[in-house]
Amino acid sequence: MTKAQAAIFHEGTRQHYFLEYVLETDATPDDLRHALSAALASVAREAEGEPPQVVVAFGPQAWILLSPDEAPEHLRPFAPIEGPDGLHAPATQHDIFVWVHGDKTDEVFWAAMVMHREIAPLARLRLEEPGFVFRDSRDLGGFVDGSANPKGEDRLPVALIPEGEACAGGSYVLGMRWIHDLTSFHKLSVEEQERVIGRTKIDSVEFEGDVMPEDAHVARTDRKRDGVTQKLYRRSTPIGSVDAYGLYFLAFCCDPARFEFLLESMYGVDGGPVDRLLSFSTPTTGSLFFAPSREQLKTLLK
Repeated sequence: MTKAQAAIFHEGTRQHYFLEYVLETDATPDDLRHALSAALASVAREAEGEPPQVVVAFGPQAWILLSPDEAPEHLRPFAPIEGPDGLHAPATQHDIFVWVHGDKTDEVFWAAMVMHREIAPLARLRLEEPGFVFRDSRDLGGFVDGSANPKGEDRLPVALIPEGEACAGGSYVLGMRWIHDLTSFHKLSVEEQERVIGRTKIDSVEFEGDVMPEDAHVARTDRKRDGVTQKLYRRSTPIGSVDAYGLYFLAFCCDPARFEFLLESMYGVDGGPVDRLLSFSTPTTGSLFFAPSREQLKTLLK
């Protein structure tokens, strides 16, 4: 069985670093292979203690550069989402995605520096976001994040392309930077905040039946398509500075159509209500990447 990049499923780490790059026009396949190989080898060889976890993924253009003869069937650029009343999820498609995570702030930052040192001569840095786990895995708004994530072996069919398909064991990756308006959100009572999210705030119990508002975030993202629940495997973390903060939304999936379906649901493109959370959180970036399996990544970088 083809194995995924192990760092995708390594849970419990509290320090994270997200990097997104756009390739220079003169970058060659051999240049990129050498840079990424050198970076990953340095992280593994030079870390003090257990090396941080690293995931590498590619946008459509970078993938074509590295592997023109074998591509994941559904890899395509992120498409902007246009909702009513000017609501908008922008597309800022980038070429290379690096996610470093671990338990030590210094080692995670050092590994991100190593990756950047090798990639920077070939690509322009377009996004750099340190991420962190906030309290008991809560978003900065105070609600538990990712509580509906699949667990254990159930993560694999959600996140990975199944055996028998092109690029099996790989995963489609959605990266979006969201900025929160917590000043407005915290003006709401706790009960009204819970109606925005669709779960209780303290103990994260999901509303059921008629208690769930139609425009709650859970109601707009816990959806079925042709009888199949459109599950994602989420690895999002809080990000930001004291005057601009939010969430780096990171999710893995077996089919990018799930990302599109759920975003269109949030934005009311499907004719349903607009997710009320969009009144308090705004995306500033959006890119779709592909994280090849462990074996395919090794082959790509030879």
